[in-house]
Amino acid sequence: MKKASFLLSLCFIVGSCAKAPKTPSTCDFTNSGNDYFTIVSNDDSPERAFNVFCKKVNVFGIMLYATSTVSDQDLLHAANVMAQYLDNDEDSIIDNPLVLDKMIENQSSMVLFGTENSKDQRAAFNSGRNIEDQYKLQDLYGSEIYPNWNYDAPFDATFEEVLHLITHSGYSQVYPSIFGEQQGSEIANAMDLARGGQYTSIPSSYSSDAWYSYDDRTCEYDCQVTEYFYWALTSLLGAQDYPGRLDKIGHEWKANTPALVQSMDPAVYAILTDTTYSLPTVLPDGSYMR
Repeated sequence: MKKASFLLSLCFIVGSCAKAPKTPSTCDFTNSGNDYFTIVSNDDSPERAFNVFCKKVNVFGIMLYATSTVSDQDLLHAANVMAQYLDNDEDSIIDNPLVLDKMIENQSSMVLFGTENSKDQRAAFNSGRNIEDQYKLQDLYGSEIYPNWNYDAPFDATFEEVLHLITHSGYSQVYPSIFGEQQGSEIANAMDLARGGQYTSIPSSYSSDAWYSYDDRTCEYDCQVTEYFYWALTSLLGAQDYPGRLDKIGHEWKANTPALVQSMDPAVYAILTDTTYSLPTVLPDGSYMR
């Protein structure tokens, strides 16, 4: 699985960057008219760092930016998934307004590129100043978006990366004692049980009894918590339960069905099914209000 790129600094990730354009890039885009959200030009780009993006969609105040190499279909799909996570029952009322307000306060945004390590990605944040304290960003690539995904391979990474932004910049900050990405929060304690111990760094090996064994050494404790949140919640929503999926992810996550989450990981099951937090109960399908 691709490591979540919280507080994304693309120049740091790829080692070097071309300069971002001085003015926003332009591209042709259309909107079918059948979608709840509308693609608009990024001609009012908020920062030079964002000038590589030529189009964007506003989802309840959360911006999704995309380069010309991302299809309109993929951008709208990501926007609809975002909307369905935040308004899961699709009644036009945000399920947890505190989470959305915190995301807006943090200037949380999705940044979509055609492929990882593309020219646009290398250029994106070479803006002459560090913007990590001002924005919370999550990357997503057109090459990993599958709008027509139907519980088969390849998996649609939109479900993962959009959720990462919501949990990292929303839930973890609104409810730090429950969803905080640090040792001692309730979800971190559950994760430590799932990993067979409290590891501040990736261990050389996990216990054979562990059902969460993420091994990306660049993913520190806070990142481990967020990945765990993703695995547990999407498994509860049924996203990880289809033929061949456990073979693909079992080295990292074994509780891939709702029943397995409940039986193997009762601690996280209790947290994620607590209606206090208005977490999603239905997996998005990319068709908000349709």
